[in-house]
Amino acid sequence: MTPPGHILLLLLLPAAAAQMSTGSCSGCGPLSPLLLVGLVAADAIMSLIIVGVVLVCARPRRPQENDKIYINVPGRG
Repeated sequence: MTPPGHILLLLLLPAAAAQMSTGSCSGCGPLSPLLLVGLVAADAIMSLIIVGVVLVCARPRRPQENDKIYINVPGRG
């Protein structure tokens, strides 16, 4: 459950954002299309790497005791 202080912060966040001036960025221009494409491509590559690592780590392992012979254990061997 969320603590009451966090709920208050979320309720006050739009009011604080409305008080900020929009002209505080000096020298900031629009992003070039090439930079935007590079950022999207880098994000896609990182996402694929993360998914690949998760799949490799979450892959079920093959049991190593299938070749053992159990004596006096019902249901095995």
